[in-house]
Amino acid sequence: MDKQKYLKKYWGYDHFRPYQESIIEAVLSKKDCLGVLPTGAGKSLCYQLPALMQKGVTLVISPLIALMQDQVQQLSKIGIKALHFSDATSKQEVSRLIDNAKFGGHKLVYLAPERLKNENFLMQLKLLNVSCIAVDEAHCISE
Repeated sequence: MDKQKYLKKYWGYDHFRPYQESIIEAVLSKKDCLGVLPTGAGKSLCYQLPALMQKGVTLVISPLIALMQDQVQQLSKIGIKALHFSDATSKQEVSRLIDNAKFGGHKLVYLAPERLKNENFLMQLKLLNVSCIAVDEAHCISE
């Protein structure tokens, strides 16, 4: 299925918004990419759609727990499997969620930047086939 068909099937749109398609093309080509778009311009679609088209999972680093929860909920409503790790996710829950990501067909895994400081979490993360890493929220880059 091509990107236009994914756009229509999951998001119900016939056309991409300005700049989305070129960013998506860069992601699908495995090129490093910095997509800077105004609020409401559809930045999330620029990594969510390619996540569906690639093998493995896309890691999305976001400092906003409410945003992660909202994204996972919205994706679930349109039939896309996603999950999130907050800084408060317990060690046992981390193992369960990693297994879900690995064996449950989840395409997007959201995590707080603080999670990347946890050696145990990083070791478990290595069990996943990661196809892409997206940083959502520009202020994460400076950290």
